[in-house]
Amino acid sequence: MEFPVINLEKLNGEERASTMAKIKDACENWGFFELLDHGIEPEFLDTVERMTKGHYRKCMEQRFKEMVAGKGLENVQTEIKDLDWESTFYLRHLPESNIAQVPDLDDEYRKVMKEFAAKLEKLAEELLDLLCENLGLEKGYLKKAFYGSRGPTFGTKVSNYPPCPKPDLIKGLRAHTDAGGIILLFQDDKVSGLQLLKDGQWIDVPPMRHSIVINLGDQLEVITNGKYKSVEHRVVAQTDGTRMSIASFYNPGSDALIYPAPALVEKEAEQKKLVYPKFVFEDYMKLYAGLKFQAKEPRFEAMKAVESNVNLGPIATA
Repeated sequence: MEFPVINLEKLNGEERASTMAKIKDACENWGFFELLDHGIEPEFLDTVERMTKGHYRKCMEQRFKEMVAGKGLENVQTEIKDLDWESTFYLRHLPESNIAQVPDLDDEYRKVMKEFAAKLEKLAEELLDLLCENLGLEKGYLKKAFYGSRGPTFGTKVSNYPPCPKPDLIKGLRAHTDAGGIILLFQDDKVSGLQLLKDGQWIDVPPMRHSIVINLGDQLEVITNGKYKSVEHRVVAQTDGTRMSIASFYNPGSDALIYPAPALVEKEAEQKKLVYPKFVFEDYMKLYAGLKFQAKEPRFEAMKAVESNVNLGPIATA
């Protein structure tokens, strides 16, 4: 089982069809894939990494050590189930940016992260159109499905996973599926730790220099009526090396109405396949907040129970 690595550059040549087939297979069978030659310059990624690691050392590391000492975590004897061994902060980009308000960031870092967000937003929208093409949906369908009244929600979780003395007892990040749409991750190329669950086994997502790891969230599972799946993943803490992880979440707008694409339900209907619920994204997120580290199926069932009786006109695609 080879983790899917996709060279986006190949979409421009005679290998387009085989590259699209690789993307399709990754979406249907893995829920994850790793992108190379994705159009974001390697030198720029090096700058993002250098500044993120510098910021962690200067502003976050000490605070994390104090938290660990305060909770006595170096000496735990039993598994810790209500906490993750990670140091994080969040940036919001859309519908409006909060980068100017986030404390402790120097101006150059703010500027770089703003530019990074713009590049990732463009990449996310390109990927959504590739997914549309593979699904037989019209171009722009997924972007429109995410749009709501104010456009998508887009934000970044900047994390560092410091060395952990008891990785068997404390997870870097406990197992979960992502609630949102499409996730774009720029991760450390030296310190590993990210794993996904496939066929009952935990598989490493290989650290690769200058790659962007893509994974699909619960909303894409719903819109594709289960054709594509959001996959459970976790971060295993390491005993040495601090792992950097910059995960950007391109999600539906809070008032976007999420439901299976009619074109995909019709195809499934002959086979009497399960149809997923219809709901407003924000309602799903409220539910997810309390259930993040539990299975996603009960979340979908709960949303069916409160299914909005909203008129489902076709989504107009500009």
